[in-house]
Amino acid sequence: MHRPLIGITTYLEASTRYGPWDVPAALAPSGYHEFVQACGGTAVLLPPDEPEAAAGLVSRLDALVIAGGPDVDPARYGAVRDPRTGPAAPERDAWELALVRAALSGGTLPVLGICRGMQVLNVALGGTLVQHVDGHAAGPAVVVPHPVQPVAGTLYGSIAPERTDVPTYHHQAVDRLGAGLVVSAWADDGTVEAVELPGPQWVLGVQWHPERGTDLRLMHSLLAATRAPVPTP
Repeated sequence: MHRPLIGITTYLEASTRYGPWDVPAALAPSGYHEFVQACGGTAVLLPPDEPEAAAGLVSRLDALVIAGGPDVDPARYGAVRDPRTGPAAPERDAWELALVRAALSGGTLPVLGICRGMQVLNVALGGTLVQHVDGHAAGPAVVVPHPVQPVAGTLYGSIAPERTDVPTYHHQAVDRLGAGLVVSAWADDGTVEAVELPGPQWVLGVQWHPERGTDLRLMHSLLAATRAPVPTP
């Protein structure tokens, strides 16, 4: 049986140790592909490429995951850079925005944005970001569990209808919603925790890191929405 092919975006590291050499590398934390594989999908990593290649690539996938990572360049949403905003990643910004726009223009490919990926989805649709929020990140690479409240009647609300603790690590958040997006989960402090695009296409962004937790419902739902049959566990 064909396993759904799930593309996962990656990031570039300028210097990574490879044997005796320091070389550039395209990377993604293993939690992302393990998240896909645990639910019956096949993961393929998508390093930054020319934006013009995005449409051809998404036509070969069964679903797209925009992974977490560095801050989106504020210039992408017309904002002045806050001193607390991290360095720009222009190649990744351009590539992921092109992937999201290509996927949305096709109208069928399921799309999941995770942390930065949710912010990329929002920016791709003309939204803006809050460049710094407190309380949603601890030390480097330390996730902060906190509850999110789903919005009834939304896609996310149907996947996880109850108040749920989620693993979180971020310092930016959605501000003005992109065109067509609705909020589907909130944090107790009013931070937008999930957004989605209502309609027949499965399009959802979450501000937390489900690949760092044990709740597989998001990925099971994504795979169920693909063109490909999902293997029975």
